[in-house]
Amino acid sequence: MGAEDRERGSLSGSSRGAEREGGAARSAIRPSRPRRERPPIEQRPLLPSRGEQASSWTKVLLALRPPRKLKFTREGKYYLGITLGVGFAAINTGNNLLYLLLGMLLSLIVVSGVMSDLSLRHLTVTRRLPARAQVGRAHLVEIEVYNHKKRVPSYAIEVEDLRAGQPADKRCFFLKISPSSAQVAAYRRTPAKRGRDRHTGFRIATRFPFGLFEKSREVEAEGDLIIYPAVDPVRLPVEDAGRREGGASLSGRGGGDETFGLRPMRDGDDPRDIYWKKSTMRDQLVLRERTRETRPDVRIVVDTVRPAGEGDGFAQTFERRIREAASRAVAHIKRGDAVVVATTLGDRVRGDRNIGSDAILRFLALIEAVDEGRLPELGEGRAARAPARQVSSPGPTSGERRTSTPRTAS
Repeated sequence: MGAEDRERGSLSGSSRGAEREGGAARSAIRPSRPRRERPPIEQRPLLPSRGEQASSWTKVLLALRPPRKLKFTREGKYYLGITLGVGFAAINTGNNLLYLLLGMLLSLIVVSGVMSDLSLRHLTVTRRLPARAQVGRAHLVEIEVYNHKKRVPSYAIEVEDLRAGQPADKRCFFLKISPSSAQVAAYRRTPAKRGRDRHTGFRIATRFPFGLFEKSREVEAEGDLIIYPAVDPVRLPVEDAGRREGGASLSGRGGGDETFGLRPMRDGDDPRDIYWKKSTMRDQLVLRERTRETRPDVRIVVDTVRPAGEGDGFAQTFERRIREAASRAVAHIKRGDAVVVATTLGDRVRGDRNIGSDAILRFLALIEAVDEGRLPELGEGRAARAPARQVSSPGPTSGERRTSTPRTAS
């Protein structure tokens, strides 16, 4: 029995040694966990926009400005009034109970300041804008808050998205953000005007823990969103029979429906174009080449010149003109036409069914009216840039027409 026990002990010891060696080998070859890319802990405080000329005194005041702002809530004002009343009563009467009550009230103020400051520390806010936005159509903007603290969570965090020249009316609320984790919320916004919507930063605030004070700080986080003009349903004129049937719109090889010719099949050709009727009569496969459909471009010209002496009504007329141009361009592209949108100053953009209408809508979103008195100045600048940039010839003041030279719809 002793020999058997010794044998078992030696076997178990050798097995444990093998397990330790195997465990060491496994730990040596175990891949490391991928580390999550975290945003920077500290974000820069929000400064005045670049267009504002800040004086030296303004720069000094900005440098001396505290990183956080403190504002009393309605309950906080009542609480402060009660605290001051108890303090005056304690000083006048010398009552120890009133001093004890005053100390408790002041301790709550100190605890509120410390805990709210801990909630605002080491937070990074990021914004996710949609790929496109349009006037009159709601879109979602996601706000993500990351808490870089290792052990302390953040409570009751309110984030306001700040935009240049517009009131901060959109905010997201986060009840709790755990340590080393992120929370995501979103707000819905319906743009009222086209153009470039510039986001400047965030205002991070909290009323934790007692709701007596609101402590906040502003951080910089820039972002741009192009707001497309609104698009209305438009009834286009019916196409003529010749164009609808493809009578005079076929030329060259392409991807149309009609047959252009036959040729032997080569490597890389689409098997769906094999002409089986001819292939059965020969020893090799025969491919059917299709015709290319060519259609004249639909040209829409927008008048961007503001006549001298025009009043405030020109802005509404100009916006209505852009909205109509966007609606007609989208309707033509949906029908399969190629559209060229141009301005009276020579700028233009092209779109079709393959390219889509995003380029045209973005072009119309960024168009601005130009005063008639600035035309000579703009003309000289465009003439200097003409060799490096191709522009279309000025068309009529406004309207829609088809160019006489047909272009291939890619």
